[in-house]
Amino acid sequence: MKAAVVKLGGSTAGHEELQRWIEVLATARFPLVIVPGGGPFADQVRALQGPLAYSDDAAHDMAILAMDQFGLVIAERHQRLRPCRSWPAIRQTLETGGIPVWLPSQMTWDAPDIPKSWDVTSDSLAAWFCRQWGAKRLLLIKQTNTALQHKGLAGLVQAGIVDPLLPEMLASGVSLHIAGPRTLGSAEQDLPLVDIPGAIISRETADEGMLQE
Repeated sequence: MKAAVVKLGGSTAGHEELQRWIEVLATARFPLVIVPGGGPFADQVRALQGPLAYSDDAAHDMAILAMDQFGLVIAERHQRLRPCRSWPAIRQTLETGGIPVWLPSQMTWDAPDIPKSWDVTSDSLAAWFCRQWGAKRLLLIKQTNTALQHKGLAGLVQAGIVDPLLPEMLASGVSLHIAGPRTLGSAEQDLPLVDIPGAIISRETADEGMLQE
């Protein structure tokens, strides 16, 4: 069975939810790969682009390196998590019962199907990983419960919760899920984790409205 892919948002950095999510994911009874967000490391890339006057191409490469940095932060927080920079490393980690934390800079360097733009975030890169890996399930973990109010992908894009290229990067047949702090509380009550948590997101235009609280 192909591993599920979980993007652990950089927005969790500096919050207690980061460690809590890691503890939940580390109990998984199914194979999964963690894709890190860029977190405060990517924020610095964006903040310094104006003062240092580097191009969007350079900023794109630096933002992916920021994902590597946050990935290293994540990987050292639990013994089951291991940083991986290649497909062989990912496969070996899964085969030995570990959870790979994908460090994307080497595998995405100059990839022709990844635009060098701020429109590409770790959400789209997680979708790209799913396409390359053949994964059929993708969970995006956000540090906001607002994400849970949307049931359609178009609504998430419009609200700025996911990047605008995600619908294009997400392969057909991939089941998209989204989770927030409220999801975490529920997941902690039902451990070990036997399936990915979170709400399923529809791609249908008719379903892009808001769920009522």
